[in-house]
Amino acid sequence: MRLLPAVALLLASTAAHAQTTTAPAISLDTLKTVTKTLSSDEYEGRAPATAGEEKTLAYLVERFQKAGLKPGNKGSWFQDVPLVEITGNNVSKLAFTGGKTPLALDYRKDMVIATYRVTPKVDIQNSDVVFVGYGINAPERGWNDYAGVDVKGKTVVILINDPDWQTMTLDGPFGGRAMTYYGRWTYKFEEAARQGAAAAIIIHDTEPAAYGWGVVQSSWTGPQLEQDTPGDHMDQSQAIGWIQQEPAKALFASAGKDYAALIEAAKHKGFKAVPLGVKASVSWENTIRRQASKNIVGILPGSAKPGEYVLYSAHWDHLGRCDAVDGDDICNGALDNASGMASLVALAEAQVKAGPAKRSIVFLGVTAEESGLLGSKYYAENPVYPLAQTVGGVNMDGVNNVGRAKDFVLVGVGKSELEDLVKPFVAAEGRVIVPEPTPEKGSYYRSDHFSFAKLGVPMLYGESGEDLRVGGKEAGHKASEDYIEKRYHKPQDEYSDSWNWDGAIEDLTIFYGLGRQLAEGTTWPNWYPNAEFRAVRDKSRAGK
Repeated sequence: MRLLPAVALLLASTAAHAQTTTAPAISLDTLKTVTKTLSSDEYEGRAPATAGEEKTLAYLVERFQKAGLKPGNKGSWFQDVPLVEITGNNVSKLAFTGGKTPLALDYRKDMVIATYRVTPKVDIQNSDVVFVGYGINAPERGWNDYAGVDVKGKTVVILINDPDWQTMTLDGPFGGRAMTYYGRWTYKFEEAARQGAAAAIIIHDTEPAAYGWGVVQSSWTGPQLEQDTPGDHMDQSQAIGWIQQEPAKALFASAGKDYAALIEAAKHKGFKAVPLGVKASVSWENTIRRQASKNIVGILPGSAKPGEYVLYSAHWDHLGRCDAVDGDDICNGALDNASGMASLVALAEAQVKAGPAKRSIVFLGVTAEESGLLGSKYYAENPVYPLAQTVGGVNMDGVNNVGRAKDFVLVGVGKSELEDLVKPFVAAEGRVIVPEPTPEKGSYYRSDHFSFAKLGVPMLYGESGEDLRVGGKEAGHKASEDYIEKRYHKPQDEYSDSWNWDGAIEDLTIFYGLGRQLAEGTTWPNWYPNAEFRAVRDKSRAGK
């Protein structure tokens, strides 16, 4: 790839920096202690707006102070994030009538249902059901699953991911194997609301969803958080949710439709939405609680250009109390994301030990990531430090706990010049950058860097690959699959003294180097010209 002259010069200086600068050691003790503490049962899974939040923030302030950071929000460690908690009660079965066989799906077991609307009761009765394929309206790609159908007041049934997710290459109308934002459940509910649907139900399928039903069940039951905004989200659908694949097949059979044939048809441009000829009914009551959660903000002020900022971010929250497994109802979130917060503290310690850089370095712990990136979204929309003056940075969401890797993965590769800048730091460890092994999971749209990217700030999201120095690709892939299947978003995501932190320390050394280079430099890395975030960044910087 040909580099623009400015990028080439910056890359050369980065290479020199990587070769000549020795970073302060990343503290293994900090990584272990902070992870173990935050993921202990005492913190009750770190759900926002609970006693677990209070303990979490108090502990993180203590660690930030000890590291040598300053309060980052006008003398305060915190940024209030207004949230509203909605808890569904007395949830009825999701009933489908009018077909060959009436169906009544059980809450949690067969389906989950919720609402973005801040309303005391949801009651949907006899809503016509329409299968809308992948539920995508993408004019720039010549694709509209809602073309020719009016779904106002109706219930839409939607497939997860993109139509070409089974393509093993990155070629296709939606990027082939790599998920686009059109494949994310958040988009599908947003588009259903724009189309006026009363209810939007996604069919769960483990591979294209990238997680099993247990993850859906634990994430979509119990208290649900949303940003507390004027209008109470009444422009959204009344109901949003998921159903298991087997009940979905039974629904299509009851409607006299060929499930497999319709799934195949939905993969192709020109697909027409199919009314199923059945009606949906569901109701429940909501307990509503408004409160503010908090982002935590620390800063290492710059020595020469304190009004320019480099950002490190991670989320401190997890799911709190969740559906019990073997009697354990605390989702401790040790890897996701106590380890990320431990990394934020360890990087703060290292940067302070190195002394102030020319630019300021901000350490941001955000809330409510698990509820839809709400804390980072709020910060990006209400920044403590102007986004036009934020150079870029690194987001961390879980770290390597299985040992050193030969490779390093850039998630959402091909978007920003930070990818060029990080290469020398990866090479300095004798490692290679490789493509995402599972681009179909849409990881780029699932963590807090996305909130900043949408508003133009280049943020690197990278992690160890699966090619371990001990055990190779087989061992790395096995470890990844084991975590997703057995621990991700479950009570089993607990700290263990058996974790191997060597790979995490190597990754954090890369993040340290990149952040330090940005903070000591004068350049402003941008998005590549064809990246979807380039225009907003150019506009932001032009108006600074």
